[in-house]
Amino acid sequence: MDDTPETTKQTSRTAKEWLQLAFVRLGVLPFLLVLCLIVFSMMSDNFLTGRNLMNVLRQSSYLAMVAMGQMLALLTGGFDLSVGTILALTSVVGAMTMAAAATAMPDMIWLAIILGMLGGFAAGISISIVNGIGVSIFNVSPFMMTLGMASVGFGVALSLTGGVPVYGMPDAFGSTFGFGRLFGIPAPIYVTAGLLAIMYVVLNWTRLGRYLYAIGGNLKASRLSGINTRLHLFLAYVLCGALATIAGLMLTARLETGEANIGAAMPLESIAACVIAGVSLRGGVGRVGAVVLGAVFIGLVQNGMNLARIDSYMQTVVIGVLLILAVVADQVRQRLIAQIQD
Repeated sequence: MDDTPETTKQTSRTAKEWLQLAFVRLGVLPFLLVLCLIVFSMMSDNFLTGRNLMNVLRQSSYLAMVAMGQMLALLTGGFDLSVGTILALTSVVGAMTMAAAATAMPDMIWLAIILGMLGGFAAGISISIVNGIGVSIFNVSPFMMTLGMASVGFGVALSLTGGVPVYGMPDAFGSTFGFGRLFGIPAPIYVTAGLLAIMYVVLNWTRLGRYLYAIGGNLKASRLSGINTRLHLFLAYVLCGALATIAGLMLTARLETGEANIGAAMPLESIAACVIAGVSLRGGVGRVGAVVLGAVFIGLVQNGMNLARIDSYMQTVVIGVLLILAVVADQVRQRLIAQIQD
């Protein structure tokens, strides 16, 4: 056997080059997923069971919906800090409208459900419309615009409820959209899969998707090439809000109450899911399939920490650390790509 130091060194160099190439092409997410599965499967025998993994997919579906919307804002070089407020306002207004309609029309439950969902969607999308107008027309910084609207929306949600959960929604709403199953698969997973398919088509096969990538890559060049950058920036934030409202309605069905504080962690977690999945904070780079996988990864981490009985406050710390590590990994990856191109 040829176990000379030169051979060992060459093998080591080949493995390093292979890992570096995989990192450049795939990003940090596959490595984190493998590490997550190994660590938590060692910490808990229940982690890799089919029942637990299905529960992780269901729990992750709400974050995946919001993260797909957040990706649209990130692609343009911005981000949306109001997605949590959009969830909360959608939940509160939807629940209040649904409860009132069910009381007024006890024999027309599904009409009450539809009216409630429309009311919640309208409330949530109104936040994103204001965001879109501020960012695209008045050139307000996405950070200030969405942070301000997050405060406004949260204040409205608390004023409507007084901080008290909203009850009285029809049981059919929760049993269908929150706890419903088809072939053993929970309803939120079907909704997430449908939205993923739509987003994939929009981003890869439509002019809107190409223009969003172009705007994030170079806003000035996009404008000079004839792209209506204001319109597409506006659409990016409106679609981001639309996806967040759908997540808000689905989460309300799961909780069977309207809550003013259900989306508090969504801004951080949705940005973390995108960045971990390789969506660049500079804009113009990202894949929607990877974003959904990033949301599943965060769900796996949270589930694993729950099974390991790690304190809930420490879980927030871990998510923040993962976000920082993902940003650092993105910087390293960009440098490696630049070296390869040179």
